[in-house]
Amino acid sequence: MNKSILLSKSDFKFLSEHFEKAIMSDYNKSRLRTEIKQATIFNDDELPYDVVSLHTEAKIVSTDNGKEFIFKIVLPKEANIKLQKVSIFAPISIALLGYQTNDLINWEMPDGIKEFKILAVRKLEASEL
Repeated sequence: MNKSILLSKSDFKFLSEHFEKAIMSDYNKSRLRTEIKQATIFNDDELPYDVVSLHTEAKIVSTDNGKEFIFKIVLPKEANIKLQKVSIFAPISIALLGYQTNDLINWEMPDGIKEFKILAVRKLEASEL
C-alpha cells in the first residue's frame, strides 16, 4: 500500500508531538513514522469527510472473519471502551488514521498482522465527545 495517508494539520501536529511516547510495537511505530512523513496534510476544515481522524467514528470489518467494529477515535483522556471511545494511540486508531472509506489496512495487532476494510467514517458531533 503506497497510498499516502490524509491528515488534518491538527492531527499531524498531535501525532508528530506525541507519537514517540506512544506505546506500540516497533513494526507499527516504524510504519507510522513513514506514513506521517509521506502524509498529505489538509487544513482542518478541508480534510475530506470520509477520512478517519481524531473525533470521527469508524465502522470497519475484519477481512479474515467478517466481524464488524464501530468505534469513536478520541483523545486519551476521553477514551471509554464502554462507550466505544478509543484513544487515538490505541493500535486500531493508529492503524486507521488518515485512511478513507473502502481502504484496506494491514496492521500489527496483539494477535498478529490483521487486515481491515473501512466501511464508513463519520465526524462526531460536539455532543458526542
